[in-house]
Amino acid sequence: MAAYFALLQPGDTMLGMDLSHGGHLTHGSHVNFSGRLYRVLPYGVRESDQRVDFDALADLARREKPAMIIAGASAYPRTLLIAAGVHPSPVPHSDVVTSTTHKTLRGPRGGLILCREEHAKAIDKTVFPGMQGGPLMHSIAAKAVAFTEVMRPEFRAYSQKVIDNARALGRGLEKRGYDLVAGGTDTHLLLVDLRSTDLTGKDGEEILGRADIHVNKNTVPFETRSPFVASGIRIGTPALTTRGMGPEDMLRVADLIDRALRSAGEKSVLSGIRAEVRELCEAHPLYPELVTGRSAAGWSELEMGSEPSREEIRGAPAG
Repeated sequence: MAAYFALLQPGDTMLGMDLSHGGHLTHGSHVNFSGRLYRVLPYGVRESDQRVDFDALADLARREKPAMIIAGASAYPRTLLIAAGVHPSPVPHSDVVTSTTHKTLRGPRGGLILCREEHAKAIDKTVFPGMQGGPLMHSIAAKAVAFTEVMRPEFRAYSQKVIDNARALGRGLEKRGYDLVAGGTDTHLLLVDLRSTDLTGKDGEEILGRADIHVNKNTVPFETRSPFVASGIRIGTPALTTRGMGPEDMLRVADLIDRALRSAGEKSVLSGIRAEVRELCEAHPLYPELVTGRSAAGWSELEMGSEPSREEIRGAPAG
């Protein structure tokens, strides 16, 4: 919103990816501020391979001469992830780059804006006083910690593992007969088209949720159902990767998803799958140092998970 307000006037024309083809609500959906304030022309994917039709997009841009073209998506599984240089960076080619800080970056809930020098003052002005009041210093500090982590070689390795896991999960689902939008993934997410089954996206979301596997229903390109029902489910791998799961675990996850979707909602089957999900999560705890008693590198010598004695507390300096 800050980028739009800095670069556009109400009524200006912009191009954004069609919501039903994988775009985001903020890229021009009629129910979103972006679709209400601006003249939005959507671009989308080819029906043949479900990838962005760049020739049609170029023709549209030349004909309409939009004030802005948005390159981004919410449920498009091909090359868009840029964290840690694993994918091509848009920075050299874009006037403005926006991102969340709480998804693949694993930081606090929030966002960031990168822009060319010529746009900096206008964007700063739309952020404050245009949209925000006082700064949230705790969130700013948390972002700094997240950015420091992103600069480390380990984060690049993590980003690659996210993609490797997404591809492994995709292969596991394909082997079980599921159709993947765009034929697979280059990123952290998969979009599974359930139209070859008897299930809707809403059915899949609800059944998997009862098995403690949480996904969201999502429209697929050339959707034939209401977006409130949809024909697909969207699955991401950052959280599983953060827990330390690898490609072999993704094959197990694919099996759990398949069995749940084929269960027809049978309570006893879903109960058994829930137990397996818990077992898999316990084998990959979020905070292994709390389970093993080992402290994390660079932290206090006090073992993680152990409690200081009353004497230690009384003897601690104020603050």
